[in-house]
Amino acid sequence: MSFDPVAILTAFGLIFLAELPDKTMFASLAMGTRMRPLYVWFGTSTAFIVHVAIAVSAGSLLGLLPTMAVKLVSAALFAFGAFMLLRGGDDDEEDGGGKIATGFWPVYTTAFMAVFISEWGDLTQITTANLAASNGWLPTAIGSALALMSVSALALVAGQFIAKKVPLKTVQRIGALCMAGLAVWTLIEAFTG
Repeated sequence: MSFDPVAILTAFGLIFLAELPDKTMFASLAMGTRMRPLYVWFGTSTAFIVHVAIAVSAGSLLGLLPTMAVKLVSAALFAFGAFMLLRGGDDDEEDGGGKIATGFWPVYTTAFMAVFISEWGDLTQITTANLAASNGWLPTAIGSALALMSVSALALVAGQFIAKKVPLKTVQRIGALCMAGLAVWTLIEAFTG
């Protein structure tokens, strides 16, 4: 598997935009206000890495299918992702209550489990599997993991600024346009070879 910087940047950009308005960004923000941010980041990052590994494994299996089938499935998944981003956003609020965890292992475990459970079948996991099928597992894994870990760090460091200054609907719409564009591009590739 070659090191493809374009594939890494593609995965990073798509996953970053898709994850930015996601509930796990707000979960990271909420946990970071009540727990040590670095411990939260270690927990969320580990959970994201596990999900990326699962997603690229699934995407690699998709890559064994005939090219036309993979392209059609990929186009459908990108279109579904665009739809989900356009309609999403109502469940992105987290409550601020709850007991404050201290110490590395309680915080790490809380952050890991919050992300690990909430990310199953999430748009970013589906997109990662989709990208791995067409762009290869290694660049997709690198780009996706870096994007997810960056969003978590961003939420922990500057989440309040983002929530106050950048409308989440705007971020969702940009992500949806990118996904819709990829769906059209993939369909064109499927039929033009």
